[in-house]
Amino acid sequence: MKDDPSSLVTRHSSLPAGGRWVAVCRLDDDSVYALGNHDPFSRANVLSRGIVGDLKGELVVASPVLKQHFSLVSGQCLEDPSVRVPVFPARLDGDMVCVEACTQ
Repeated sequence: MKDDPSSLVTRHSSLPAGGRWVAVCRLDDDSVYALGNHDPFSRANVLSRGIVGDLKGELVVASPVLKQHFSLVSGQCLEDPSVRVPVFPARLDGDMVCVEACTQ
């Protein structure tokens, strides 16, 4: 993690998009990332409650249950590359976060 991982994220939450729950992470530079909220290891919808950070140059969210790290860009699990969560295009529109609900 970077020296001050708390400075990476301003807020994160989950919202319904295209029939599934999506974890949304907004970083302090106003970049926005969206990925499936379902943690495939714990089988719980918890990624929106994970810790966001930088692990070896990769922006990640760590599952609050079993602590696996998922790339905010690709959704790939860093500990098990065969596992991935879906990612969704996301952007800011003023103060509103827009997530494209696509089928993956």
